[in-house]
Amino acid sequence: MPDSPAAPARLALGIDYGERRIGVAAGHTLTGTAQPLGIVPAHGGVPEWPVLAAFVREWQPALLVVGIPYNMDDTEGALAARVREFCRELETRFGLEVVQVDERLSSREAEDRLRAQRASGERTRRVRRGDVDPIAACVLLEQWLREGAR
Repeated sequence: MPDSPAAPARLALGIDYGERRIGVAAGHTLTGTAQPLGIVPAHGGVPEWPVLAAFVREWQPALLVVGIPYNMDDTEGALAARVREFCRELETRFGLEVVQVDERLSSREAEDRLRAQRASGERTRRVRRGDVDPIAACVLLEQWLREGAR
């Protein structure tokens, strides 16, 4: 039986939604790696859409990977409904596929990565709140690349 054809290589943007800041990362299915890009300021959960549009324009992703907050008991977190609404708006505005992934503990892992960078001397300044968001987007995108990218 012949092998099934490999899925085409695709670039994805990872998005870590927050009410004040939205972290953005880019990753590629070919390499399975992701890199943090930056943040999109948000006001009461409403992103500065032109800033997000600039990331989409620059990187031209095939899809967007957005983290949905879940609690440790597998129930949806308080922001889950708002994030799902945000996902619908992303689809409408950009006409891209939006994949939703469990973002449980992504911010904690991002903080741990930043602390480890500081401890190793790779990073010299203290970890600030805005530093965590793009790394959290990277974490959730890497999770999708490992587990769900097809």
